[in-house]
Amino acid sequence: MAEQLEVNVNLTNQKVQFTGVSRSNPSITFDYDPPLGDGQGYTGLEMLLMSLAACSGTSIVALLRNMNKSISEFKVNGKGIRRTEHPTSFQKIFLEYTLNSKDVENKHIQEAIQLSEEKFCPVWAMVKNNVEVVTEYKIIAS
Repeated sequence: MAEQLEVNVNLTNQKVQFTGVSRSNPSITFDYDPPLGDGQGYTGLEMLLMSLAACSGTSIVALLRNMNKSISEFKVNGKGIRRTEHPTSFQKIFLEYTLNSKDVENKHIQEAIQLSEEKFCPVWAMVKNNVEVVTEYKIIAS
C-alpha cells in the first residue's frame, strides 16, 4: 500500500503569506516578493530547490557511509535558473556538492551522485524529466 504524506498550509496575512507544517515539525513561512507578498518567507521555488539539495545530499551521504567512507563535512549549494515567461519554473538547476573526507575518491562520489539521481532521491525523480540538473563536486581531503 502506498504511503501517504500530509501537510497543512494556511494563509496568515492579507497578502499571500502562508505557514506550512508537516507532522510535529516547526512551521515554515512561505511568501512572495512585493508587491504580491511581503518577502518574509521562502518562495515555492526556493523550497523546491532546498528540497532537492537536501534530498540528494541525504542519499549521497548515506550511500558514501554505506561504502564505509568517512565524511567530516558535507554541503550542497543549489542554484536554479528561472524561465522569464509564466510559469516561471526552473529551466536549469545546478547542484554543487562539497565534502571533507579522508577516503572518498572521485569514483565514490560519482557513483553516489548517479545512484541518488537514478534510484534514491524522490525529489530528483520528480524534477529530472522536467528540468536539466547539472552536478559538480569538490572533495577536500581532511
